[in-house]
Amino acid sequence: MADTAKDEDYEILSPPTNLRDKVRELTPREARKFDPVKAAEAALARLSPQFGNWMDDETRTLMSAWQAVRSDGLNEETLATLFQATHNIKGQALTLGFPLVGQAAAGFYHLMENIPSPDKLPLELAERYVTAIRAMVMEGAKNDDNKTGVALLNSLNSVTADYLAQFPAKPDES
Repeated sequence: MADTAKDEDYEILSPPTNLRDKVRELTPREARKFDPVKAAEAALARLSPQFGNWMDDETRTLMSAWQAVRSDGLNEETLATLFQATHNIKGQALTLGFPLVGQAAAGFYHLMENIPSPDKLPLELAERYVTAIRAMVMEGAKNDDNKTGVALLNSLNSVTADYLAQFPAKPDES
């Protein structure tokens, strides 16, 4: 049986405030009328004017990560930073109203996830993804209505599939 941690090896942290003190409980009548989906949609509507700014911020982070690759070279650290920036865009783009950008980020993420090592990342293709994501955000190419954005995305996905075809598929990690 494994030894347990000694008292001096850990510290128990207690939250400074009770969150229940910060919220008002609904009366039974209010609770019957409360629609959490409607409340969430209203909150999103209030926040939506900021979505473009948030997407711009995420794009700047991606551009900064790409600049680090260009100036410091491609290594585990710069690839990890680029990967994280792409992952963030992939995860947030749909919520922020940029599904086409999310698809481009997903393609770039797929490329980075499936190369056997950092030195196998084709820098020209990576740069195309970064500039495509930046252009889509700047131009407001949010969905499939933007034919130029769709054509660009299809082209990137095709080149990515062709490139990755040369490497054996990674075994399932499930």
